Amino acid sequence: MSKTYQVQWTSNAKEDLLNIVDYIKQDSVVNARKVYEQIREKANSSNFFPLRGRVVPELQKEGITIYRELIVQPWRVMYKIENNTVYIMAIFDSRQNVEELLLQKLLKARIQE
Repeated sequence: MSKTYQVQWTSNAKEDLLNIVDYIKQDSVVNARKVYEQIREKANSSNFFPLRGRVVPELQKEGITIYRELIVQPWRVMYKIENNTVYIMAIFDSRQNVEELLLQKLLKARIQE
């Protein structure tokens, strides 16, 4: 029998998803809803096998292997696993520079502290 995982979305990931949806909504409400549902469904899948996602390559080359990702073209859903919980950490557009986006998020988090 496979292990059951609880999925938790961080506030950062929720904000990322809402920003994506708001951007797409400017052109098409229907497409925005479709993208929202695709990303949520993939991340919240009841048969979530968290090890199926690859380690984030940009972080792996820096020796950071605790973050994995699922691809929902063109987005990358980044998450980490702790005990029986999968934490959805961020959602990135795969056409953007992930290292730069992560640096921006870290700087934003520091400013808010």
